[in-house]
Amino acid sequence: MLFHVRMDVRLPHDMEPDTLSHLVAREKAYSQQLQRSGKWPHIWRIVGEYANISIFDVESNDELHTLISGLPLFPYMDIHVTPLARHPSDVAQGIDA
Repeated sequence: MLFHVRMDVRLPHDMEPDTLSHLVAREKAYSQQLQRSGKWPHIWRIVGEYANISIFDVESNDELHTLISGLPLFPYMDIHVTPLARHPSDVAQGIDA
């Protein structure tokens, strides 16, 4: 199942720099592990914002929730999830309309 996920990060302004540095390092390691596994095949930064648009490829809604809620920055994120379906006019899928 494919999901379009927008993640907006909202860090507290008074977060200690060392805490932030550790949190961001853990976030990077976790997200790259998911990318390498194929569960998180695409991630794009949104220009001018501390936010991203990502595509997840998982088996279920529950798996997506588990992966996203495991992000170290999860407590500081506003997340919007949109389930995706293949479009019948997608030439990459080899389907004739």
